[in-house]
Amino acid sequence: MIAYPAGARRAAPLVAALALMPSIATGQEAPATVLDDIVVTSTGRPEPRSQITGTVQVIEGERLARSQAQSVTELLAENAVGFFSEWTPGQTSINIRGGASDGQGKDFRSQVLVLINGRRAGTANISKLSPADVARIEIVRGPASVIYGSGAMGGVINIILRNGRNTEGSAVEIQGGSWGLLQGRGHTAGRFGESDYYLGLAGGRRDSYSSGSGGGLMANTQWQRLGATGAFGHQIDDLNRVDVTIRSDGIYDAGFRGSSWSTFNRDQRTNASFDVVYSGRTATDFARWTSHSYLVEDQDIFRWASRSGGTRLDINRRHLSIMGTKFEPIVHLFPGNELLLGLNLERSWLRSARYREAINPPYTMAQVAPQDANQTDSLMAFYAENSQRLFDDRVVLRAGVRHTRGSTSFDATPNLANQQTGSRPYSATTYTVGGTYRATQNLSFRTGLATGFRAPTATELAGDYTVLAGGQIFGNPNLRPETSRQYEVGATFSWNGLNIDAALFQNTISHRIISQRRTGPLNISDYVNNAGDIVIRGVEVQASLDVLRAVAARPNGWHWSLFANGGYNFDMRDFGAASTANSRQVQRVYKYQASIGTRFGQRAGVAIPWTFSVTGIMRGPIWYDTEESLTVPAGEPSSSYIHQKPAFWVWNARLEGELRKGLTAYVAMNNIFNVNQHALFIALHQQPFIGNTSAANTNGIGNFGNSMPGREIVVGLKAAF
Repeated sequence: MIAYPAGARRAAPLVAALALMPSIATGQEAPATVLDDIVVTSTGRPEPRSQITGTVQVIEGERLARSQAQSVTELLAENAVGFFSEWTPGQTSINIRGGASDGQGKDFRSQVLVLINGRRAGTANISKLSPADVARIEIVRGPASVIYGSGAMGGVINIILRNGRNTEGSAVEIQGGSWGLLQGRGHTAGRFGESDYYLGLAGGRRDSYSSGSGGGLMANTQWQRLGATGAFGHQIDDLNRVDVTIRSDGIYDAGFRGSSWSTFNRDQRTNASFDVVYSGRTATDFARWTSHSYLVEDQDIFRWASRSGGTRLDINRRHLSIMGTKFEPIVHLFPGNELLLGLNLERSWLRSARYREAINPPYTMAQVAPQDANQTDSLMAFYAENSQRLFDDRVVLRAGVRHTRGSTSFDATPNLANQQTGSRPYSATTYTVGGTYRATQNLSFRTGLATGFRAPTATELAGDYTVLAGGQIFGNPNLRPETSRQYEVGATFSWNGLNIDAALFQNTISHRIISQRRTGPLNISDYVNNAGDIVIRGVEVQASLDVLRAVAARPNGWHWSLFANGGYNFDMRDFGAASTANSRQVQRVYKYQASIGTRFGQRAGVAIPWTFSVTGIMRGPIWYDTEESLTVPAGEPSSSYIHQKPAFWVWNARLEGELRKGLTAYVAMNNIFNVNQHALFIALHQQPFIGNTSAANTNGIGNFGNSMPGREIVVGLKAAF
């Protein structure tokens, strides 16, 4: 048996204790969207957004402060970043511009790269990560492998944490709400001499939620969270600085309903890290440099079973350890020129174990290999990116290249039949080229070409994986790395309180690694490179408007802003779809999506300053060959039918008031209209039910289908001092 840590079991009382500790002040809130602020993720160094050749989306300020998101997944979905499947409270797959993470939430094979403070997070499953202690999130849309290496094919999500430089003061927040929700956060930050510090602690819990109109209680959707962050920085002298960050985050006892509507499967997913960053520069600013060393421990424990697979217990534990360093010097070779060089060394170890018991006594059964084969991965990468400013900085030209060499070792894996040993080398060269042109003080244009790649894992190269229901997937030692190529043109416009960023792109995903069913009656598949590409062409827009400034009205203490983010993938084709498929649309990616909203209120001239906000989130249509067992023909014409889920809107609202200086109370309502829908699943928790109940994993208690949470009320109190 695998026991949960005592800290997870005690998460609920810890939440209440958080009200006794200090935390950070919210300070002056940033605008909802600033399209020429300084971003770091796209090029690996701070630069104005209007001089970046790709699209960068930033979530900070009011978006973070007033979000009711209970995971990073929910936060990004609120801002129309891409498609998020939200399989369970602790498991999400991602799709940005056609680049996707694994549909089963596997952390170690993803075409979207998740970073924490600019280094690999060790997971692409952002549902295990809490929004607590997050200062800012930057999203690069499209390939960014020149700076970040394997996995950055569809996009990069960089979660930038709070520290003693971007946070001041102390604060505490506690909230409660529907379905037994109880959460608390505490932060404190300050300076002493040439040093600064930050300390944060957060925890929470919620019971199983109820679905929307026509549904009911969704058994086994409960969760608990617990996390902490500490940061310390010291300015050695005017030219040198060192920063240390230590962090732990996780979700515990998270229900896993999955495609079989399980009422008893549970997940535990945690992520911990230790970072040391040294930065320096020369007295003349001819050169500056950063050295970033990091350790990451990412662990998943799945307490699963499958009645159709004949198991009463199927526990899979996987543990990823990463040790790495990045060294990046930047040199100003001549006026207007900046050359970034990089060296990235990394070594990781993936270890997995699995244990099964049969449904009937004496419960013994044949053991099988874990979901992920054990592997040791080593890589060394060199990269360079050069930028040249011309014509009084009106034109910026960029070009970069990265060469990555690595090896994947097939390590001894428990119960892996016909096990292979040894290692498989791989190499990849990626590049980017583009430029920006500032036509006027308010209008800038950009264009760029970028490429990306993802190296195969040991499971894909040499695995023998038995799924819960008994099917097998075999590895293929001849797999090639996946690749991507993107073309993009875009523009930014800012004037009198109006900010707009628009982009037109084409992203092509090639050599996709998929599982392909063998011919014959056996339920056996092999990993192969798909010969057909995924091609997505689309347009994306980000916009914000300060209404009172735009109409030259005197605010008199009032404020009013509008914002919108959205995208339309007007051409999505899967040229590798099966010839028998009823659709060639790319699966698990929105055709279109949007996030729109408004905030208004009075900050001065009233006894209680207040703000009211409304946000509408459109989850666009997707195509999906579901893993659910649906009835034929009531649920689907055949088991291989590709469904089109329609688009739907969800509306959220929040009202807050500052009761006294530094003390704010708020009430929020999510899913105001009690919509009964889900981003991915077809068989919703409602009648008539279209699923095949005989294939359910509900332990005989019913409760079929999957729906997102229905109408939810949240109340909270936040004190800053």
